[in-house]
Amino acid sequence: MSTPTKPSTLQAGATYKFVVRSAEEAVQTIRERLGENARVLSVRQVGAQGLARLFQSPKLEVIAQVPEAETNLSPYPPDGGGESVAGRNGASSDDAGLSGRVTDYAAARAAASMALRDIPTRLPELLRRSGFSEAMLARLQGLPVFAAQQDQPLHHAIAEVGQALRQIVQKRPAHPLPARVAFLGTPGVGRTTALCKWLAKEVFSRQRMARVLKAEFDRPNPAEGLAVFCEALGLTLDYFAPGQDETSGRTTPDESGGALYADLPGLSLRAPGENLVLKKFLDREKFDGRVLVLNAAYDPVMLRRAYAAGRDLGATHLVFTHLDELEHWGKLWDFLIEGELTPLFLATGPSLTGDCEEAMIDAVLRRTLPGA
Repeated sequence: MSTPTKPSTLQAGATYKFVVRSAEEAVQTIRERLGENARVLSVRQVGAQGLARLFQSPKLEVIAQVPEAETNLSPYPPDGGGESVAGRNGASSDDAGLSGRVTDYAAARAAASMALRDIPTRLPELLRRSGFSEAMLARLQGLPVFAAQQDQPLHHAIAEVGQALRQIVQKRPAHPLPARVAFLGTPGVGRTTALCKWLAKEVFSRQRMARVLKAEFDRPNPAEGLAVFCEALGLTLDYFAPGQDETSGRTTPDESGGALYADLPGLSLRAPGENLVLKKFLDREKFDGRVLVLNAAYDPVMLRRAYAAGRDLGATHLVFTHLDELEHWGKLWDFLIEGELTPLFLATGPSLTGDCEEAMIDAVLRRTLPGA
């Protein structure tokens, strides 16, 4: 409990703030520190930041005021010679004050109860708060852990759900990237940035050989940033434009045995037919690895549309970007569990040479089921 230092003399009309764990603790703290006559001005729920608030006990912030008539720590009003209104009505002034204090504490308890009313206490609601979709919840509710979750501690149920998710992922085959890989995605998802992150991993960290191809068709695909990055890594950057074919030599295998990575123009969701030229290029040039880049901050409907467009082009692997802008990661499970693409990495920040999390399942588990 976080409380202010107990004053030696209370100022009449002054307000004090307390952070407590329950309504009972609020009443006790106010009585001990401010006296029986203190009045509760407001009660609101406060909690930890991020997903930690789902698994930590909620707290209450209580603001109380010392009445104007009270100037010291004594919980009893000073003796007075005059008869009060309460006395004229047949009740003593002490009785009237006690009645007012009881009403005040009852109001504090009621306010605290309202603040605590919406706190999730069981597993399904925690998963919803973490961003899990109803479809994923329906699938998980078929697991034995959901049948037993009412009879076990919540942290045990969370650990079992995390283990179940790991087992589902482990049953799916993980396909390594082939030697010819194209990065796909709608405009604005960070497709080129994702490619740069992967090049930094492969070339700088793992000391592997690579070449890069910037493909352009009937839509713009600026290359300034990629050109500078490739120059910094000492990589060859070639360009492919309409009318060229495999005889140009730009997409032929490198004798050094290094991988070839292609950065393509953005996919069109409004006119899917415009993506056919990209698919023909990928098929003709034998880009067997096709990494679909999705902006994780997009809403689920947009994510599904972009995912479907990538599958139409034969996507094989999956990258999520903009994770630093996403508060609830639970919606990612729909694509990691239900989808057919092999997870490649998460882009957790804007850096071209870092913020690249390859252990995707572990990272999403940490954010959605801490302690699993």
